[in-house]
Amino acid sequence: MLTPTPLEELLDLAADVIGCDRRTLPAGAAGSPFITLGGGLAQAVRLQARAGRQLGLAVDLAQLLGPAPLADVLARAVPVPAAVPGPPAGAVRALLPGQRAALAAERAAGAGAVCRVLSAELAGPLDAGALRRVLAALGARHEGLRTVFADAPHGPVRRVLAACAPPLVTLEAAGAGGGGDPVAAVHGYLAARARQLVGRPGRPPLVFALGRLAGGAHLLSFVYHDAVADSWSAALLWQELLADYDRAVHRRPLVRGLRPGPDTAGRAAVAGRAGGLRAAGERAERLRGFPAAVDLAEGAPRPAVFDVRGERLHVGLDVRLRDAADATARRAGVPHGTVLLAAWALAVGRRAGLERLLVGCEVPRRATAALLGTLAPCSATVPVGCELEGGVDYFLRGVACAFSEALGCADLAAAELARELGVRPDRSRPVLTPVTFAARDELLPARVRAGDLSARFHHGHAGAVTADAALTVLRWREDPLLRLEFAPAVLSRTRAVRLARELRTALAALTAASPHTPVDDLLPAPAGACGLALPLP
Repeated sequence: MLTPTPLEELLDLAADVIGCDRRTLPAGAAGSPFITLGGGLAQAVRLQARAGRQLGLAVDLAQLLGPAPLADVLARAVPVPAAVPGPPAGAVRALLPGQRAALAAERAAGAGAVCRVLSAELAGPLDAGALRRVLAALGARHEGLRTVFADAPHGPVRRVLAACAPPLVTLEAAGAGGGGDPVAAVHGYLAARARQLVGRPGRPPLVFALGRLAGGAHLLSFVYHDAVADSWSAALLWQELLADYDRAVHRRPLVRGLRPGPDTAGRAAVAGRAGGLRAAGERAERLRGFPAAVDLAEGAPRPAVFDVRGERLHVGLDVRLRDAADATARRAGVPHGTVLLAAWALAVGRRAGLERLLVGCEVPRRATAALLGTLAPCSATVPVGCELEGGVDYFLRGVACAFSEALGCADLAAAELARELGVRPDRSRPVLTPVTFAARDELLPARVRAGDLSARFHHGHAGAVTADAALTVLRWREDPLLRLEFAPAVLSRTRAVRLARELRTALAALTAASPHTPVDDLLPAPAGACGLALPLP
């Protein structure tokens, strides 16, 4: 019996995580990228992790989700690099790119602009002692939970403390009793106190807050600064916290091993991405001709400086529309997130009277398996060029390919990419991507069990936005839920409600149409819509 080659073994793993026939995948992988073979972010992460664990091979996540044929990407897999020790605790370290941007945003707009909240509603008996032991273990495991920031002559720097358990504070009154939504009440309480919670000098800018809800339930909230974690990190933290809590209440040993820090894991990522910036610059050429700004203000004047104060709407979907979106994704050979992104681009494009537009999409910058387990701000928002043309399936595959191509710009700061495209700075609007999209449903399940506890997750809102309109997929498999955050200084609540309704209409039209139905026939342009976009040079 012949021994399979590394490429054959990787293709077998890919078929397993995608859920397709191992015998037919090699033919498709020879000419098609992972994302148009039905692979999404969650499948890419599982494939990367299993390749490292089972085969000792490192697969670049950005390349895996990029435009190259899957077989070519897997053929470039290399042995997992040996771990390199990081700087000693207490040493002054340069800021990571995401940290520099987050601290600058705080200086410009205050702590509310960079404070995030992700909570777990806990049903069942809570062992407070076990919870504190778990938090101490997490602090010992992750450098990100022990990172502090300080000013220096040449700008802010960071240090990693040798020991520092994440603080746990008790909320006595917030959310207890009364009418309305108690979870929203707690989130509002935390948002109003963001500066006090994450702004203590000499301490990591994060805290856990524990409050009591009706019926004996609890709400445990992770409140953190953008300089500490991104949405990927927050989901990772909750997965580890609940797994450790299950061990703690059953008197099993907690995981004590130190996870790779961003400096250690980041060096391996940089080493494997030689020429990445040059390639990103070349890919940026494709964005020329797309609008430099999509204005949803419908002609109303914008503030001279972008106002970060924001509001949100929750957009629920019934299971029939969810199932129709899933079926359309399978037919077109794309992830369900692509269908949602396409519907969002279609709704915004029709509202603004555009046939092509840029949508900023949140992507992880975690090129190695080591970075998958690292708690650090390693995400980026990349501009995806969406062209509203062709038949429905052609359109969906085009959006999927545009998303994969955009990953080539993940290492470029938005301001740097704008300079390369010749877009002048404009303090009145976000750079390049006033409309954004993020699919977070695959990062964290809607519910998780830990010991006798059942955890249901709630995403808080600190009252600030980074875009005119931002659509986020919060849940999909169970009780589908989207969130539309918007800047009231640009988009009134009435217009935001109308845009949310148009999004649902676009999704329904996409999923009800035949594969070859022209996208132009799906939705009429709303009354009064007009193109208010400036083309890129």
